[in-house]
Amino acid sequence: MTPLDKPLRRELAIGEDIYTLTISPDGMKLVPKGKRKGLELAWVDLVSGDAAIATALQASLRD
Repeated sequence: MTPLDKPLRRELAIGEDIYTLTISPDGMKLVPKGKRKGLELAWVDLVSGDAAIATALQASLRD
């Protein structure tokens, strides 16, 4: 396996919208293309089962 030692960026189409997905050693971030703010998820939260809580908290902070 190749270790993930630096961020990896990919463009992703979801429906009609284009997003940038950044996968890094710390976690992943999904943002609309051309924007800076989006959804972030740390690997620790995903593994521990806190992913749903972390995502819900971020969504509540954006509204």
